[in-house]
Amino acid sequence: MSDTLPSLNALRAFNETARELSVTRAAQNLHVTHGAVSRQLRQLEEQLGVTLFKREGRGLVLTAEGDQLRASTSQAFEQLAQACDQLKRRAADAPIVLSCSGSFLARWFIPRLDKLQRQCPELKLHLTASEEAQWPLGPGVDVALRFAEPPWPGDAQVIDLAPELMGPVMKPELLQGLSAEDPESLYALPLLHTQSRAQAWPLWFAAKGLEVTRIRRDQAFEHLNYMLEAALVGLGVAIAPAYLVEEDLRAGRLVAPWGFIETPARVGLWLPAGENRPLIHRLIEWLQQELSGDTQRSYR
Repeated sequence: MSDTLPSLNALRAFNETARELSVTRAAQNLHVTHGAVSRQLRQLEEQLGVTLFKREGRGLVLTAEGDQLRASTSQAFEQLAQACDQLKRRAADAPIVLSCSGSFLARWFIPRLDKLQRQCPELKLHLTASEEAQWPLGPGVDVALRFAEPPWPGDAQVIDLAPELMGPVMKPELLQGLSAEDPESLYALPLLHTQSRAQAWPLWFAAKGLEVTRIRRDQAFEHLNYMLEAALVGLGVAIAPAYLVEEDLRAGRLVAPWGFIETPARVGLWLPAGENRPLIHRLIEWLQQELSGDTQRSYR
């Protein structure tokens, strides 16, 4: 198969030129001469028997064949860069880079960091916040913790850790004069929403046998963290994953009188297929233990 492929240098020259639509800028990025890039592109077109670029005015544009090749080369070079980056970090005994949402990081992971370090001193973690659920994982990210519904991408290794539990939470003072036994009391309370989980309230209402058409759209927030802060100051009732409000419930800052339901989403650890570092397996064991303990303490 290698005999049928153009040289890697020619493909790199093409990929960079296709990205920049400029031979000059491609040459600068690759630290070679303009002539070297031009020769690589000419040889590539001759080997493939197609024209990859055409000139329009003073610039370059991709032909249909060039656009088809660019889609493949950009993906291939991105995957190569990620694989090499992972190998470098592994060889250097670098920390495992774990990505998760900012709300999960702030409200679940950081409060447990001291416990993680005591129980697993061999684990070196670098935590980063990301609201994007992209796959493949972004550059420099080894694993990601996500709330997501199956099916998973076929080339992803997803470790199913726990169910998502979702329910209404509020400041205790909001319950004054209302029944903590009857969820219909929610009809009289301002409901807080997030743009990212627009179906959270309808899902919970339906599971509790309440009229979905009576859901009030009182206040919406871009991020779940903002909604929870609004709930903590008494602006209304938030609908949130139980894992993110555990500390607030334990401290009495929030209450969840009507319980939580299990949604179709799962808490999962996403990592590239074939990743089998022992330290990542230790991280998986710890996460399963912690999340399982949360579920067994149960908010339902």
